[in-house]
Amino acid sequence: MSSKSRKYSPELRAEVVKAVLEAGATPAKVARDFGLVPETVRTWVRRHQEKNRGNTPDAREAHDRARIAELERRVRELEGENAFLVKASAFFARNQK
Repeated sequence: MSSKSRKYSPELRAEVVKAVLEAGATPAKVARDFGLVPETVRTWVRRHQEKNRGNTPDAREAHDRARIAELERRVRELEGENAFLVKASAFFARNQK
């Protein structure tokens, strides 16, 4: 059995995914409406969801909060190192005289 892979335009894929996600239709119904195989529609929807998984306002906010916490931790670490270097340079400056 030979199966040929069909190429579909990005516009068609986007329209099909939109019909499933925004209109709330089932992949099987959308597949019938567009003359596609239901598994193809499910694959397109799954890929779209995986691609856009971290692209929600909540996900971006959580990422930003984690990044801010990491940067604040790094600032505290560098401030501590800077304070140590100031003390060390003062110590060595006193001993040079």
